[in-house]
Amino acid sequence: MGMNRQLGRGLPRLRLMTLLVLVAALLTGAVLQQVWPVRIGGRQQPVVLSGSSPSGRPSQPLLATEPVAAPSRAEPQLAPTDAPLSATNGTAAATLTLPPAASEALPPATVIVTPTLLPTVAPTLTPSPTPSPSPTPTPASAETPSLEAPTAGSGAPPPSEPTPDGVERVVDVPILMYHYVSSPPADADDVRRDLSVSPELFSAHLTALQNAGYTAISLEDVTLALTQGVALPANPIVLTFDDGYRDAYENAYPILQQHGMQGTFFLLTSVIDQGNPVYLSWEQVTEMSAGGMAMEAHSYTHEGLFGRDRDFLIWQMLGSKEAIEERTGRPVRFFCYPSGYYDEQAGQVLQELGYWAATTTEYGLSHSTNGRYALSRVRVRGSYSPEHLLLVLEELFRS
Repeated sequence: MGMNRQLGRGLPRLRLMTLLVLVAALLTGAVLQQVWPVRIGGRQQPVVLSGSSPSGRPSQPLLATEPVAAPSRAEPQLAPTDAPLSATNGTAAATLTLPPAASEALPPATVIVTPTLLPTVAPTLTPSPTPSPSPTPTPASAETPSLEAPTAGSGAPPPSEPTPDGVERVVDVPILMYHYVSSPPADADDVRRDLSVSPELFSAHLTALQNAGYTAISLEDVTLALTQGVALPANPIVLTFDDGYRDAYENAYPILQQHGMQGTFFLLTSVIDQGNPVYLSWEQVTEMSAGGMAMEAHSYTHEGLFGRDRDFLIWQMLGSKEAIEERTGRPVRFFCYPSGYYDEQAGQVLQELGYWAATTTEYGLSHSTNGRYALSRVRVRGSYSPEHLLLVLEELFRS
């Protein structure tokens, strides 16, 4: 009975609570129907409510709070953009393209994406095609010169430098030394008389030499025979003339031409530059060179070269060499020591300057490869008859 009374009293309260629960359930269902998120293609999307703000502008979208699931099909692609990076946050605007599901219609939705800043990739330059090199035209092959050694006196041009072949040789060739080819003046001293051979006597000397079988050759021939073994003719002889006096052009040159023989003339270039009438002029030097005579150097001022410093040697040796080469257009390859004075340094400087050999006043006719910067000679005196000259040569060959 007491229990019935308690139940009777609790009924009204139970009914009231039940009614409240039902009302709450109805309200909750209506709210959930308005804001529950929609899934699109496996990705949860926020839905914009249809309501408007009091100002008439669209309200801000409500974002779903559930984590975004990985796509089940193709991965969204971030389209590249040419827009520059923002100076404030270093990001660039980009559009995210979502592949639609095959069976679902996509309702309009606003998507907010914060792109991940990717490292800037330097553009790849497409290399220009490498041009094919134009083929170098092959020059026409020059005719290979003959390797046969030329014979001395044959007229074959000598090489630019007589490179020794390493063989030490000795050749016996008389190198005659003349000075004046003219009659001495009446008041001449003994030295002048001793150095003077009249034109008539000079011509008689040449005739006697030719009749004895001698062949005039050049100093180039002698040097090539020593350094490279070039064959010499039988009974070779060299005719040299020191100082370059005027009678070399007036007497010696025409007599040599008459006999068909070559002479080697050693010139003092300072007196030629000064126009001294006792010596040759440059015009005469040029003419004699064109006529087949060898015009070589005898220094600039005819000063002794023994014990001189290097600068002095170069001045004397190179100055005369260049002056003659400029006038004749031919290389000067031989030097004659003034008065026969020289030392080892003088020979070394001559070699450095491009000279092939040098003559002295030493008496003899034997020449060696290593001694070609000190070639000996035979002085021809004014008192030598043709017969005496031949006798002197015979004695030298026998000694």
